[in-house]
Parts: sequence; C-alpha cells; structure tokens
Amino acid sequence: MTGKRALVLGGTGMLAGCAEALVTDGWHVVLPSRRHAPIPAAEGNGNGHRKAIWVQASWSEPAALAEGAARALGGLADLLVAWVHRTERVAVLRAVAPLLAPNAPVVEVHGSASANPVGGCPDPVLEGHPTQQIVLGFVQHAGRTRWLTHQEISAGVLDGVRRALAGKPPAVHQVGEFRPVHR
Repeated sequence: MTGKRALVLGGTGMLAGCAEALVTDGWHVVLPSRRHAPIPAAEGNGNGHRKAIWVQASWSEPAALAEGAARALGGLADLLVAWVHRTERVAVLRAVAPLLAPNAPVVEVHGSASANPVGGCPDPVLEGHPTQQIVLGFVQHAGRTRWLTHQEISAGVLDGVRRALAGKPPAVHQVGEFRPVHR
C-alpha cells in the first residue's frame, strides 16, 4: 500500500469530521475505537473508493490498540491525530509511537478540563515528532455559553492538521473561549 497514512485516535466521535476530511483528501485513515462508527467512502483518483478503516480497540489496552492499528495502517503513519483521555494519554501515545514515520507530525487535542492556554498544556509525549496542541473551550452565543459543536471541533483540529503538515513550529492553539466574559 502506498500513499499518505493517518492514525486518528478518538476519531469516531467528535473528530469524525476531521477523519472524513482526511479521507476526502486522499489519506488512508485508521480509526482505533471501541465503537464502530463508519466514515463515508470518498471517490478515489481512479483507485475506486477510499475509506477510513475502523479497528476495534480500547485505550485501556494500549499494546493491543497499537497492534491492531499497525495491521490496518499497512506501513508507518505520516500523521497522528490524538484525542485521548489524560489518564490513558501517555501509555497510548507511547504504544503507537513505533507506528509513526520519522518526524511524522502529531496533532494532540485536549479538552479544557485537561489543558488551557492560560494554565498550560501537558508536555508533548513523542519526542522527534513536532506536535501541534489544540485546546477546546466553549462558545458565547446569545448571552449564554455552550460547548463547541462536532463541526467546530473538527474545523479547529483540521486547522492544526494543516499547520502540522505545512511544517509550522509546534504551538498551542485555542478553539473557542476558556473564561466566561462577565458583563
């Protein structure tokens, strides 16, 4: 198998739009997850349909997750997008590290409970892999606050993916707001 390979951890839920965009852009996308959540196929360039491949996996079993992802990738991943709960984050990222091509960029997503631009983000886990960190907040709308939609989250993460693939220096990027505005 040739072409661009992406491993997307947490890609069957709020990051499904990100995974779908990668598929549309020609990436071979692997989605380890507990639940099967198919991503629609995209038209290929004469190669038929491309799709994301779901691999049954659990963050609580990082070695098994990495083993299943390795089989589905068919080679080293050129990109890692990861949204993993902080309790499993380090173990899962270390388990998938050998699946990444040298210097493959990483885009790590954090909820506002585990990181924020004011209080700081966890240090990147994977040395040698430039890491864009995306921190998710909330939106002020009509005098109220609400969580980001799946579409807003995917758009923010895709911005991070584009920066990573363009070779931009590692940075922390905020999607939404983190502190309520008092009026």
